[in-house]
Amino acid sequence: MPLIIITGIPSSGKTSRTQELKSFFSDKNKKVEIVSESDLVIKGGFIKNDFYMDSKKEKAIRGEIRSAVQRTLNSRDVLIVDGSNYIKGSRYELYCLSKLYKTPQCTIQCDLPVEHAWLMNSGRDEGEQYSRDTFDALILRYETPNNKNRWDSPLFAVTPDDKLPLEDIYHSLYSVDAPKPNMSTQSPAVSATNYLYELDRISQEIVNAIITADQMGITSDIKLPSYDLIIERSTSAAQLTRLRRQFLTYSKMHQVELNQIAQLFVQYLNKSI
Repeated sequence: MPLIIITGIPSSGKTSRTQELKSFFSDKNKKVEIVSESDLVIKGGFIKNDFYMDSKKEKAIRGEIRSAVQRTLNSRDVLIVDGSNYIKGSRYELYCLSKLYKTPQCTIQCDLPVEHAWLMNSGRDEGEQYSRDTFDALILRYETPNNKNRWDSPLFAVTPDDKLPLEDIYHSLYSVDAPKPNMSTQSPAVSATNYLYELDRISQEIVNAIITADQMGITSDIKLPSYDLIIERSTSAAQLTRLRRQFLTYSKMHQVELNQIAQLFVQYLNKSI
């Protein structure tokens, strides 16, 4: 399924745009599937304002979104991910899935000034409103998509007053060649017998080097002499562990050349941190 990633700050009209897209593509005789962050939150038994203030709950739902996308993607129909998608690392992971399944993708940003979004939020039913603390926290966390980033491109930014460029979106999904898989998403014909050992060893060695540098006060442009690579900036040990685990999962499923492991892991970290 060609993939459409919806993103935006709270109360910026994401679900309304999702329904508009569904209607348009249905009229084009395309099957449309929707992965809704809001529906998964409700299904998980979470209260919205509590959910977005609990990183563990958010992590679990992001994992369910990735799993749903991986199960549903194909090259024929349309899959829309309706949610905040405010973390660029999460959008990058979805982009990697689209490359893996050789299907085009695009990003639609619901662009709305913060004060307008708060007014929209205040006009909702009380049970559907974001609290001020939750709203402000999500605004601070939001990582705005950039058309220069290949995982955000092509990017269509629309305000509530704009008409969706539906034909342009259709063209970006159905009138282009499927993306070519790269080393990070394509399985090699033959894998080394010690692949899993080397994958675990190299990725752990890089994580340890970042943690050591951070303890020494080096938080950016961390050099990895063993691999002639540079980590752009550090992060917490917990996040490094999470990102390493995600990288291991992808790499075990879709093996890469042994001499590419370090480069791809560093690239993944630099894009996700």
